[in-house]
Amino acid sequence: MLTLRGVGLNLNGDNGDAKEILKNINLTFESGKLYAITGPNGGGKTSIAKVIMGIYQPTEGQIIFEGEDITNLSITERARRGLAYAFQQPPRFKGVYVDEVMRIANPDIDEMGIRSYLRDVGLCPEDYIGRDLGSSLSGGETKRLEVAQLLAKDAKITIFDEPEAGVDLWTIQKLISVIAGRHRGNDQKTAVIISHNEQFLPMCDEIILVADGEIQEQGPSAAIWPLIRDDIICDCRIRNQCGGGMIEAQQYR
Repeated sequence: MLTLRGVGLNLNGDNGDAKEILKNINLTFESGKLYAITGPNGGGKTSIAKVIMGIYQPTEGQIIFEGEDITNLSITERARRGLAYAFQQPPRFKGVYVDEVMRIANPDIDEMGIRSYLRDVGLCPEDYIGRDLGSSLSGGETKRLEVAQLLAKDAKITIFDEPEAGVDLWTIQKLISVIAGRHRGNDQKTAVIISHNEQFLPMCDEIILVADGEIQEQGPSAAIWPLIRDDIICDCRIRNQCGGGMIEAQQYR
């Protein structure tokens, strides 16, 4: 469904010098599968997602979606073709209400559908359906709402950037079930999950390990997960003990 061929990305640093962010990224995402992209902070995971979505323009290489070269297409044009992305830190829109953004994601959705998606991400509809997206929502609540929007959008390829952020253990388990149920085995859909979470990773069909802007490992989760499991679990515990990410992620090799 989606292929990255020799994709490289350079971005200007604080001093104006170009910095190599991604190097020769070659990936193929097949329909009906769940993919996990993991690796150390700053290794290039989110940059891959932003290149796919058109937020970053690659310095070299091609992006092919359903046989079409979309390398030079805008974010809007890619969204119209069926690509969707949930940001690691979702934007806020003051004066816009929860039910309104759900209908923006899917104009055909009814109130029952909105309530169902909110429950799927651990938000009680009675408490949220009429809420403003401005300062009335916490970061975790905003994150859950964005995941609900993407589920409602029903895109062909959906990229979830750390969907577990700000989410309790029970809701994480529910999110795994919902995302897997909507994408696995569906020959029209693909899900890509950027995560360090020890529950998400082994549930995916394939794991892609990214570090230093390159693909370090890739393969079925049954083969890759045992190689990275101990470091991932240890790092997650350190991050939780230190308030969620004060200590930078280790190299997972």
